[in-house]
Amino acid sequence: MRSIRRQLLVWLLALVIVGVGFAGWLIYRQALAEANELFDYQLQQIAAALPSEPFSSVLSSRSETDEGVVIQIWNRNGVLMYYSHPRVPLAPHAELGFSTEMTPRGEWRVYSAIVGDNVVQLAQPLSIRNRVAAGVAWRTLWPLVLLLPLLGLAIWIIVGRGLAPLQRVTRALDSRHPEALDPLSDQRLPQEVRPLVRALNALLARLSTALDTQKAFVADAAHELRTPLAAVKIQAQLVGRAQDDAARREALTDLNEGIGRATRLAEQLLALARSEPDTQVARAPVDLCALLGECVRGYVLVAQDRGVDLGIEKSEPATVKGDADALRVMFNNLIDNATKYTPVGGRVDVSIKVQEGRPVVEIADTGPGIPAAERERVFDRFYRVGQSADRERTDVAGSGLGLAIVRRIADRHGFSIALGESPAGGLLVRIVC
Repeated sequence: MRSIRRQLLVWLLALVIVGVGFAGWLIYRQALAEANELFDYQLQQIAAALPSEPFSSVLSSRSETDEGVVIQIWNRNGVLMYYSHPRVPLAPHAELGFSTEMTPRGEWRVYSAIVGDNVVQLAQPLSIRNRVAAGVAWRTLWPLVLLLPLLGLAIWIIVGRGLAPLQRVTRALDSRHPEALDPLSDQRLPQEVRPLVRALNALLARLSTALDTQKAFVADAAHELRTPLAAVKIQAQLVGRAQDDAARREALTDLNEGIGRATRLAEQLLALARSEPDTQVARAPVDLCALLGECVRGYVLVAQDRGVDLGIEKSEPATVKGDADALRVMFNNLIDNATKYTPVGGRVDVSIKVQEGRPVVEIADTGPGIPAAERERVFDRFYRVGQSADRERTDVAGSGLGLAIVRRIADRHGFSIALGESPAGGLLVRIVC
């Protein structure tokens, strides 16, 4: 498992080491430049201090192990008068001023000048200057190198203290009861941690809403299922108490209808659960004309049995992206509602139009319609429009879930749905895709 603390320690120490190394290189270059100036000045001063009188003979040489300054002196005729280190392989001629000479024993800094009647050449190995510069750089940096372990420990402690708020949030979440979804406090938290806590609080709020919705759904579903199941139980008892075949057949018919209503309610509850807004929608191109044609053909016989004229009034080519199965459920519910509540001899017209570049589906019937004051409430779960004198099909059994399912599927797809009055006075359902 990757550790932020360990990564920060490694990266910070690496940056410190690189910084110390770069600083050491800069210090070394600066010290070397200063050492060159100092030693060049020293060579000039030594040359100026040499005697200017002619030498009569070559003086005795120094030990060749001495790594100091090597001195050569010629007279004006070019005769070597003095050589401090005869075995040092330097050029046997002098180039006035400063120069750098490469020899088998490394690079040498050479200074040549005319002193009186003599030509003087002084040479010094550059390795001496490099050692001096390296020594200066090391003496400057070694305290920092010794401090690296202490710096690493300090970084570890400081990073740990910086991550302590995250540990507090972690402990607060670990110690919570699964049903405790109240928001976490973001007081006394650094600015970097607050966005995380706020995101967690937003997630907890969504979870709380989802759980409340699920609890309400389960409670409502249990309440709604209790009635049809109780009716099925009574009808089963009536079948058992039937005295003759006719009574038994009538009781069986009622029992089958009760089972059908309970099955329909269970299917609608399942469809409603699948159409929750938080569920993922499979986005694929859907031919609306073909889909609506399939839905209308599936309900033609049902509509004929109910004495309702069902058909497609207008169909313009239109395609949307969405879940074909969910859209089929949505249109089936709308067509089913329209045919159920339309009286015998009425009609249900389905049309597909394209307005302002967006497909529009309209389903109009000649039924009793829905009062304007109740058109928003009918989308609530288990809500049904109250029985009134102007509702011609008040004998229709339902669960109050059909339009709730329609709204959920429309919301998942980003469609807008509105209820109005059809030209024939019934209900007009308009879906803008």
